[in-house]
Amino acid sequence: MPASPSERPTLTLAHSPDPDDAFMWWPLTGAIDTGRFRFELVPEDIQSLNQRAIRKGDLDITAISIHTYPHVKDRYALTSCGSSMGDGYGPRLVAREPRSDGFAWLADPASRIATPGLQTTAHLVFRMMLRGAEPNAIALPFDQIMDAVVNGEVDAGIVIHEGQLTYADAGLSLITDLGAWWRGETGLPLPLGGNAIRRDLDDRFGDGACEEVTGILSQSIAHALVEREESVAYAMQHARGLDSATADEFISMYVNRLTIDAGERGLEAIQALLSLAHHMGLCPDPGEVTMVRPPAETIQKDQRGR
Repeated sequence: MPASPSERPTLTLAHSPDPDDAFMWWPLTGAIDTGRFRFELVPEDIQSLNQRAIRKGDLDITAISIHTYPHVKDRYALTSCGSSMGDGYGPRLVAREPRSDGFAWLADPASRIATPGLQTTAHLVFRMMLRGAEPNAIALPFDQIMDAVVNGEVDAGIVIHEGQLTYADAGLSLITDLGAWWRGETGLPLPLGGNAIRRDLDDRFGDGACEEVTGILSQSIAHALVEREESVAYAMQHARGLDSATADEFISMYVNRLTIDAGERGLEAIQALLSLAHHMGLCPDPGEVTMVRPPAETIQKDQRGR
């Protein structure tokens, strides 16, 4: 006899409070069969999740910035599904006025640059673009950065989440798109966020538990894509004033084929980003990056569903 819901172990799954993550994971709360596990969704700012993964590592599954992975790789593994990758686009560096004098001013200590967090991939790629220079970075909650630029509290800011689509509405000018810069340098997508799972799930729930849970996560994304209208409606609670069309556009940017399965290209992008950053002295050695994949039968089921 199957275990009753109250008898099943509950796994915490933390995600950014933005539409794309909410879109992916809402099916775990009852829309799909989650097998022998239940899931508790924990929305929290990505910088807070990065710090929590580094300092505590108490969440079973958590969104992290790819920049954070080398700091937590002994405790967490990346799953093949759930990544946020921009293929030719990504976080945007914005200012009050257009600039046509290159990037050197961004590394000037007199220039105040708002960043969504020192552990975020956006900040890492910004420093890589500056060839490792240390900018005068001011860490702010991501949803305060555009206001800080508009009000002159900082000279430029790195905008993530929906700010990538709405910065012009605030009267701001684009300095550069970090995802476009990265693809110009490497030809690869920019791996911004990853979905990390505790490696000790196998010890706690038996061999293969990490793959089993990754399979459930993959099914959640597949279901969300099939039931897109319902998924977008759910995601709107994290849309922070976006209309449904703009929220849907943002979701399409970061719930893409590389989110369903990062595959070899996504894995290559992660390895390239972190290896180059390590070579520049910007992060610890990532080692050989691998990903937890769902059981083969789950992959086949998801492919049939799509």
